[in-house]
Amino acid sequence: MDYRELAADLLKMARSAGADAADLLVAEGTEFSVTVRQGEVETLKEAGSKGLGIRVFVGKRTASSYTSDFSRPALQHLVEETVGMARATGEDEAAGLPDEMIPPEDVDLALHDPSPAALPTEERIERARKGEAVALGTPGITNSQGASWGSGESSLLLANTMGFMGGYRTSSVSLSVVPQAELDGQMERDYWYTTGRGLEDLETPEQVGRIAAERTLRRLGAQQVATCQAPVVFDPDTAAELMGALFSALSGYAVFRNATFLKDRVGQEVASPLLTLVDDGRMFRGLGARPFDGEGLPTRRNVPVERGMLGFYVCDSYAARKIGGTPSGSARRGLGGGPGVGAGNLFFEPGATSPEEIIGSVERGLYVTDLIGFGVNVVTGDYSQGAVGRWIEKGKLTHPVHEVTIAGNLNEMLKDVDAVGNDLVFRGSSASPTLRVRRMTISGS
Repeated sequence: MDYRELAADLLKMARSAGADAADLLVAEGTEFSVTVRQGEVETLKEAGSKGLGIRVFVGKRTASSYTSDFSRPALQHLVEETVGMARATGEDEAAGLPDEMIPPEDVDLALHDPSPAALPTEERIERARKGEAVALGTPGITNSQGASWGSGESSLLLANTMGFMGGYRTSSVSLSVVPQAELDGQMERDYWYTTGRGLEDLETPEQVGRIAAERTLRRLGAQQVATCQAPVVFDPDTAAELMGALFSALSGYAVFRNATFLKDRVGQEVASPLLTLVDDGRMFRGLGARPFDGEGLPTRRNVPVERGMLGFYVCDSYAARKIGGTPSGSARRGLGGGPGVGAGNLFFEPGATSPEEIIGSVERGLYVTDLIGFGVNVVTGDYSQGAVGRWIEKGKLTHPVHEVTIAGNLNEMLKDVDAVGNDLVFRGSSASPTLRVRRMTISGS
């Protein structure tokens, strides 16, 4: 359904109710998910949803509301109530729509692929079964916590009183497998997944099941290591978590709230020259791509950190006004509340070294394959997380490691990255190649 006429009517209604400016978001979508365990369907869900969120400004006062009731009386009441709430709030000089708008661009990012929705339900279930069966058929795998298939489609319309009105459709599909293994009373599990816009983006169910089993089996026989300082190699998944912490520290909101160790660091070296951070809001078929951001500004390819140098903070209009910056097309929002800053397709640019070469040059160190807990403080940069992985001895991966903690400070860790892998692969909206940090504290037995 095209909600353009409804959006135009509600914006006029907001003006009539006393709003000086307003924007609104209409979202509609369908969702399918199934989980198979031991070959049997455990859960199956198919659902549809729609909602509308409106944000109004009365001078420098603002309020927002959302609803799933699209009846005319309900929407009129929503608009009037939201304007009334805005009048009751305090003024905020940074509040408001973007200073300038341009019409939505006609850009094809291939965000919608009809193939997942066209796949028969039985075939979706069968693909989950195949993935789990391959994992369960791997010697050493003793059980399964299930295989899941998920897919969905959504449409979004954004409009405001500055004349902007734009929309787009998206699709997504994923398959994951979680096998379990046991050795000498020690139980381990791991997982693997594949995701994309359409069926052609996915690894085969057999590949997903095989990799999930391999990842689980490599955790068997894990032991602690003695506390030491040594190089730490982050595999792509754990390196992406480190990258996410860096992106959080680059948010304009973190800057004006004095909640980032990177405050007042623009123009300075904040990381190794080997590190370049890219946030590409227009990556073709990217799961984080979209033609415009949460307030209607064009998305773009942002490079906030280039060869270790901090160039700018990522901002929406509000954060930009607060810190004297520039909006970077990074606004993200849901139906309720105003925008915030979020990533599109986030990645570290790959290097020229293979993961095998990176590991092979480590005399003694830790190869990290999983991180546990939330021990990252972007205010101070302090970093301390539980880790699982493999011990490196004379350039070779040896026994599995668990129950250790790796610690440092992001200020030093980012500068101490001395190797970047050539293994950048997207399996979501963020990705990183393998990274090696020259030295960290590894706390074990």
